[in-house]
Amino acid sequence: MLEILPPTGALVGNVILPGSKSITNRALLLAALADGKSEIRGALKSDDTQHMATGLRQLGIEIDEPDTTTFIVHGQNGKLLESTKPLFLGNAGTATRFLTAAALLVNGTTTIDGDEHMRRRPIGELVAALQQLGAQVEFLGKENCPPLRITSSGKITGAAVKIHADVSSQFLSAILMIAPFAPRKLKIEIVGKLASRGYIAITEKVMAAFGFESESCTGASSKYRATDFTVEPDASSATYFWAAEKLLNQKIELLNTPTNWIQPDAATAELINQFPHLPNEINGENFPDAIPTLAVLASFSGREIRFTGIANLRVKECDRIAALALNLNKIKPELAAEDCDELIIFGDSSLAENARPTEIETFDDHRIAMSFFLAGLKIPGIKIDKPDCVAKSFPQFWEAWEQLGVKFLK
Repeated sequence: MLEILPPTGALVGNVILPGSKSITNRALLLAALADGKSEIRGALKSDDTQHMATGLRQLGIEIDEPDTTTFIVHGQNGKLLESTKPLFLGNAGTATRFLTAAALLVNGTTTIDGDEHMRRRPIGELVAALQQLGAQVEFLGKENCPPLRITSSGKITGAAVKIHADVSSQFLSAILMIAPFAPRKLKIEIVGKLASRGYIAITEKVMAAFGFESESCTGASSKYRATDFTVEPDASSATYFWAAEKLLNQKIELLNTPTNWIQPDAATAELINQFPHLPNEINGENFPDAIPTLAVLASFSGREIRFTGIANLRVKECDRIAALALNLNKIKPELAAEDCDELIIFGDSSLAENARPTEIETFDDHRIAMSFFLAGLKIPGIKIDKPDCVAKSFPQFWEAWEQLGVKFLK
């Protein structure tokens, strides 16, 4: 348990943002599938990316880590080896989805498993797509969830695939990244609504950086090439600092923010800058990871704000809609409400005075822990349970705030 002490003076110093988890994991997989040695600089070293690197090593990929922000990956041109042990991937959603698809390139059997949270996260739509491409898949526990066993000839045998991507855009990203190893251009049909479209754009941009252009390159002639790749700083992590600036009415210097982000969460900077005059409705479809930040910020706005397009928050590391509503209502009764798969915040401009000390239940979810830290900047007595869960995407989160002058009781 970690208690936040609201700062009484100005924060002093600056922050270097960690690399993007989403981009790091895409770059790791594509470097592994490329032909030759790639250097990934500015990478995030966190629980999720280490699970990805460990899984790739189990599949025969040599990966060196010369420093805290670099991976050197010795790609094998799409050839992955059978692992004698299950790939245990914790609660790393990107690693689980991407390596499940990559297992189609293994001539043999691959077992994918995770922790108790991952064993509840749906993966059935991705499995259905892989079966269309030639994989044999067996669920070893709960239907449509890990653990699962994939058996393949090491080749993509299907020429077309229909995929439902309304639960997670990572299903489509996973298929896109193995598509260059199809014997001919793969026809992909998206059924229903595509969730988090902005993350597909990230996938395509990283694929292009490794030499694959979806419009001009097709099939077996379109392999990835080894490259030196720099990971963009994490926009989701930046949202906590942008929101803190508004709550504390002061500036926090972020040293490594790019001029042009490719991550959709960066678009929330404009929303956050409108605080406290946030829109009455915020569609979070394209920036789901920023919704916890925006929801906590909205609770201080003095406005009623409805968050729409966030149904897939139900199947993240926890049910984030429920977790946000639960914890906000512990801070102040009737501060939030769930409405089907939407979230309503009844913002209170005097929340700092009207709130009560609260132990925040994070459900081991890094986004819940980091977003409710923001409440602790204004409200005395906010305690975060399982604070170490931030290691999933921002291992130095608490240290970064301490260096700025925020104090904690452990």
